[in-house]
Amino acid sequence: MEMEQEKLSLCNDDVSSESAFHCSACHDDEEWSCANPIRGRAKFRSLSVSPALGSTKEFRRTRSLHGPCPVTTFGPKACMLQNPKTIMHIQDPASQRLTWNKPPKSVLVIKKIRDASLLQPFKELCVYLTEENNMIVYVEKKVLEDPAIVNDDNFGPVKKKFCTFREDYDDISNQIDFIICLGGDGTLLYASSLFQGSVPPVMAFHLGSLGFLTPFNFENFQSQVTQVIEGNAALVLRSRLKVKVVKEHREKKTLIQNGIEENGVISTSLEMEVGKQIMQYQVLNEVVVDRGPSSYLSNVDVFLDGHLITTVQGDGVIVSTPTGSTAYAAAAGASMIHPNVPAIMITPICPHSLSFRPIVVPAGVELKIMLSPDARNTAWVSFDGRKRQEVCHGDSISITTSCYPLPSICFRDPVSDWFESLAECLHWNVRKKQNHFAVEEEF
Repeated sequence: MEMEQEKLSLCNDDVSSESAFHCSACHDDEEWSCANPIRGRAKFRSLSVSPALGSTKEFRRTRSLHGPCPVTTFGPKACMLQNPKTIMHIQDPASQRLTWNKPPKSVLVIKKIRDASLLQPFKELCVYLTEENNMIVYVEKKVLEDPAIVNDDNFGPVKKKFCTFREDYDDISNQIDFIICLGGDGTLLYASSLFQGSVPPVMAFHLGSLGFLTPFNFENFQSQVTQVIEGNAALVLRSRLKVKVVKEHREKKTLIQNGIEENGVISTSLEMEVGKQIMQYQVLNEVVVDRGPSSYLSNVDVFLDGHLITTVQGDGVIVSTPTGSTAYAAAAGASMIHPNVPAIMITPICPHSLSFRPIVVPAGVELKIMLSPDARNTAWVSFDGRKRQEVCHGDSISITTSCYPLPSICFRDPVSDWFESLAECLHWNVRKKQNHFAVEEEF
């Protein structure tokens, strides 16, 4: 009892102390605000690092090592069900459950393109959503251009009720209440790319090849979708990376309709400085910097909070989220991290060094990747396998944890779903059992 009172007193002292240390979701390059009012009011004691010998300036950290407070509102109507037992601003991942401010009315259905096996599940789901639940269904325009859907007269009345959009042309971020994915892990990555801010809850059905991020089977989709609509579902918040690419020389581009440019970058994420072009992305899996078509080693410098920590000499480097740790990073020899762990993983790709091991850094740090001054060639960067572009001398890639996670709906709970995916999809620690010793019979 005395220990509990002592801990409570310590927490209260920390919250009430005045300092220059703020939640990085409210004190960063952008003017973010905490969705949780408790978080917005909380203040934290600054942990000052002792100045180095001979230094005249004291170092004071202004960015939280734990990463930004994640936004707990997802799309126009969904939010996290608040747990009264939350300790300070850290909520037990096992208690994260979906709730709705208002009943959901609109749903985005994402279907894997050019997969004939998904046509029937897609039609059944859309009929159930529109006719049984009277919901507004959004689909991408190119999905409805499939000849099998165009020539299906029975599906025509349902198809007329759809709202369509085109990627990089139409902004639907404030019109979607939740998302349903039909396909593999790529559909979840695609859903993430459509929402550069707050992401609606995502329900992913395993209809692809691997399905590590898609826990639901389609056989009983009616009851499962109904539970989500009623707000009876567990959530796992998959952290994303906020990436800023600064390029020294800006090419001239022509604006086209709805604020979108020819290169597919949303103009609201594009800032102009003198002689510089700045682009921002929200990344769910990983940022990959590689040597591209060059036969030379990639030679890039990696900075952490402004300090050079290493130079990568090899095929490249992967900066991944915990969700991305089971993707390209795992293939490159990294450890696998549960998505509830606040962290960023740095994994070299075929480094020309026997001692260069993957490392995990706190979610709140800011990484910067630049070409080394001695690099013989340029590098290339991609974001979740998309938007691939060249990185030249003087360009920089800044990476930190975003305050906009992707709320993925769980089949059971975050822990059970993750270990089941490890076993079923990656066959983690699958080995033939060792035989026991035979017991000798005593005579």
